[in-house]
Amino acid sequence: MKKFLFIYFLIFFKGFGEMPLIPLIPASPTEHPTSKRILEKVATLMGKVECEVIVPLEIISDIEIKALVVDNENLNIPFDVELNKTPNKNNNYKLNFSETKIDIDRDGNIDTEIYASKTIDSKLLKDNYVKITGKNISKEGTHKKKIYITVEVND
Repeated sequence: MKKFLFIYFLIFFKGFGEMPLIPLIPASPTEHPTSKRILEKVATLMGKVECEVIVPLEIISDIEIKALVVDNENLNIPFDVELNKTPNKNNNYKLNFSETKIDIDRDGNIDTEIYASKTIDSKLLKDNYVKITGKNISKEGTHKKKIYITVEVND
């Protein structure tokens, strides 16, 4: 008889949407839903954690190059790049430029090139230069170009 009533109860509420939540029966007869559980042991665990933090190489100097090119003049303009620290490994990092061959006046001829060291071995990078070929510049005026430099790990 109890089984029949339970089935009838499920069918009756199924037509009205979701079924109501039925409370679970406790596993043992001594446990009551209102009673509190008492912890058997309380302990304090002390631990020591060590981690290695690696600060990546970053360029900390802004480079702004201004030059006056007259007629077919060729210019070599040196510049330095300063990093936040000395690299931990030699020949492991390199400078990556967004462009190294630039058409500064947008006439179709490459007139500006950037030359930099292949690898980073010190905190201050010297021997970098921008080479401007005046005969390839056909438009007079002031020309500006932003080049982005990032530090990459060699493969």
